[in-house]
Amino acid sequence: MNNIKTLGDLKKSGWISKSIRDEIRDNLIAKLSNKENPFPGILGYEDTVIPETERALLSKHNILFLGLRGQAKTRMARQMTELLDEYIPVVSGSETNDDPFHPMSRYAIDLINEKGDNTPIEWLNKSQRYGEKLATPDVSVADLIGDIDPIKAANLKLNFADERVLHYGIIPRSNRSIFVINELPDLQARIQVSLFNILEEGDLQIRGFKLRLPLDILFVFTANPEDYTNRGSIVTPLKDRIQSQILTHYPKSIETSLSITAQEANKIKSQQEKIQVSDLIKRLIEQVSFEARNSELVDKKSGVSARLTISSYENALSSAERRLIINNESQTQVWISDLTGIIPSITGKVELVYEGEQEGPYQVAYNLVEKAIRTIFADYFPKPDSIKKNRNKSAEKEDNPYKPITKWFDQGNHLNIFLETKDADKIQLLYKVDGLYALVKKQFPSLNETENALLMEFVLHGLSGYSLISKKVLEGKIEFKDLMGSMLNLGNQHFSEEDFNESDF
Repeated sequence: MNNIKTLGDLKKSGWISKSIRDEIRDNLIAKLSNKENPFPGILGYEDTVIPETERALLSKHNILFLGLRGQAKTRMARQMTELLDEYIPVVSGSETNDDPFHPMSRYAIDLINEKGDNTPIEWLNKSQRYGEKLATPDVSVADLIGDIDPIKAANLKLNFADERVLHYGIIPRSNRSIFVINELPDLQARIQVSLFNILEEGDLQIRGFKLRLPLDILFVFTANPEDYTNRGSIVTPLKDRIQSQILTHYPKSIETSLSITAQEANKIKSQQEKIQVSDLIKRLIEQVSFEARNSELVDKKSGVSARLTISSYENALSSAERRLIINNESQTQVWISDLTGIIPSITGKVELVYEGEQEGPYQVAYNLVEKAIRTIFADYFPKPDSIKKNRNKSAEKEDNPYKPITKWFDQGNHLNIFLETKDADKIQLLYKVDGLYALVKKQFPSLNETENALLMEFVLHGLSGYSLISKKVLEGKIEFKDLMGSMLNLGNQHFSEEDFNESDF
């Protein structure tokens, strides 16, 4: 390949020109035949989006990925470059990646007519064969297709009727490449209309010129269904010209979501060495996103991105790291109380409906964490629902594993867990609560002291979630008390942005 530098050398090599769709199709067939995954790192789509995308590419279709935010639509498109040949030849100096055997632009045609087999060629790597444009209302036809360049006309001393004065837009410059338009509905309708000919006939026209450039491009579009009603829409004739529309989705299980977060979260070496993150903490963080997607206070049309759990995981680690640094400790773990630090990761990632706005973003975020704790708690310990109904019946005492704990709080005791407390001090505090260690030890007899302590703290948060004891988040601490006394003295707890200031995190 390095020795092939002219059109004549290329002819002698036996190289065969292919369209980009044939190229992708052939390489996809090879990967499928070898049992290779064409989209490595895309998790949760193995039985849905990936097979549908493969069918579309085998059919040589343009594709529209339709789905909510954070569903790997653009990532799917970018990975399609791995289905391209490693290198392809282009006419040297061509702005439109002209195929030496099928030149398209006036520049390439004139150069080949002038130099024949001595026409210089260069090799284009597959990483350079990708174009992307974020659709915004200010995108013009000139940006995408091209326009007359008066400066070029003046410098070359050409009149405006000469096609050499044209300045090509990003689409012609992406010839023989994959071209992606993200958030397609944000394009103005008249701009979408300019794409009709490109998608159907495979060519374009610029201004009043007679030329018709036969472009060789695989188009991939992305869109959010919310855009159809809030900001714009895809015009019907354009949708009709996009042969395959593929619906994306969020992870359907916590296990898939866990794998995505583990893959995508920013891994800081010092945090990994000094901070342990239990499976419980990871599941609680993932459950927050599931709760948000089902919450009546969150706008379902907007969606809840996977970036919520990724950012929350990173913030939980940083909360533990901050505490570790303040206390000059060498090792720690992420505690349940460290989840107060993920509130900022939630508030910026969810769109609230009117009722949610009335509740307030910080209160909604706090409630989502509480719901996640309540949901996951039932996977680790006996569900307290029936116990709660009968908590005042002495006959239930022997069958109620939480009775010693709630009784301890009913006797007027309370527990203050400061967010910056050293691990050893926190463990000592947790052991003060009657029945807490015995409950955890009975359910999980083989855990070490640190793991026991985490579950002991989890029990307190879980009992609060089931309204068996009360929990109040104050500046720098979490206070656990008996439920009845707290209701009489404090009333319902609500949160504002001021409740979650820097001292909390």
